Amino acid sequence: MPSLETTPKIRARMSKQRSRDTDIEIALRRTLHAAGLRYRVHRRPLKSVRREADILFGPARVAVFVDGCFWHGCPEHATWPKNNADFWREKIEKNRTRDHDTDTRLAEAGWLSVRVWEHENPTQAAERIVILVRDRRAAGYTLTT
Repeated sequence: MPSLETTPKIRARMSKQRSRDTDIEIALRRTLHAAGLRYRVHRRPLKSVRREADILFGPARVAVFVDGCFWHGCPEHATWPKNNADFWREKIEKNRTRDHDTDTRLAEAGWLSVRVWEHENPTQAAERIVILVRDRRAAGYTLTT
């Protein structure tokens, strides 16, 4: 990966970026809880894969990932910084590749990955997730790993 040239001001700002319990995550969890769903937070769906889902419905085998528009290269809102452009493009592309790999591995193990962008309306995202979880529960998906 190319080296990153930065300033103390930028370093301080980037260190304050939350990787968990973001506003969208909390709003999504509240809405899901209000809909009667119970879940785990920041858990690995598969022990063999070192990646955590933001919200996990174990028995239904549904893993929800809340992706930041910048960090995961949102097709609608992704921006490509001019400073350290090579570094950031490589970083974001690696994130995209890892996300795809995660989705593939989970699917192979019988899990459903749900991606929610940070710009999405949490209520609408929750409605989508509620339907998926309830459908999978009705279909008899059970956690047997």
